[in-house]
Amino acid sequence: MHPKVFSIPMSRLEELIEEAQVDCYDVYEQHSGLANSLIENLIFPFEASVIGEKIQVVDCDDDGQNVYAICLREGRKFVINIDSLEFSKPLPEGYEWIEAYLFWRSQL
Repeated sequence: MHPKVFSIPMSRLEELIEEAQVDCYDVYEQHSGLANSLIENLIFPFEASVIGEKIQVVDCDDDGQNVYAICLREGRKFVINIDSLEFSKPLPEGYEWIEAYLFWRSQL
């Protein structure tokens, strides 16, 4: 995974991770806890970009190893790894959960 600069303070990211993983015993449960928290706390739809192209993120899903953004552009549906999204202000409501997930993934 590429290096990421986080805009949310590390202490807040650690709080979110702890909250999502409170009863998790292994890395798979930790992923599931964070993925579920991310999906539950993001408010859809929101705008983002992928390789400079504006898209609408309408939902997220996970496969037990990665979180994917379900996106629309010009009437077509795309599924993109969430770490490929580019964000601009205003950030979507619940964005801090994306950063918490990406921070946790960067520590693996």
